Amino acid sequence: MSRPEFVYTIYIASTPEKVFAALTDPEASVHYWHGAAIVSDWTIGSPFRLKLARQDKEITGEVLEYDPPRRLAYSFLAHDGSDGGKASRVTFDLERQRDQVRLTMVHDRFEPGSPVLEKISMGWPLILSSLKSYVECGKVLYAPWYDDAATTEAAQ
Repeated sequence: MSRPEFVYTIYIASTPEKVFAALTDPEASVHYWHGAAIVSDWTIGSPFRLKLARQDKEITGEVLEYDPPRRLAYSFLAHDGSDGGKASRVTFDLERQRDQVRLTMVHDRFEPGSPVLEKISMGWPLILSSLKSYVECGKVLYAPWYDDAATTEAAQ
């Protein structure tokens, strides 16, 4: 029985080197991850950390593959308890196509019925679109769920 997965492909008017750098640079990630910073030394087996900007939660993992500028993979464990303590996996494949990059992201190895799959299915399209805008134009996209969270907090 295969486990569920999330696959997203986006085309970015840039080079694989620039896109890969944005995927692995903490300063760049703060922009397109809406204040969250990706931190790692990117050695295979090293820790990976994504400290979420608007919460006391974080996502951690381990670097599984690092092949610049073609492939990056890390395990993904949300510390909000939604994944039952089992890490999933995120893989980025970058392919040069003339003057653009085809970026394919696969998030897989979810437990059946995982609520993380539902959450990332809403989050990854915005994060990757924001990455595209950041690399191409130096601008990032608005994250509507921050307004939803602020409205919910204000009502409590």
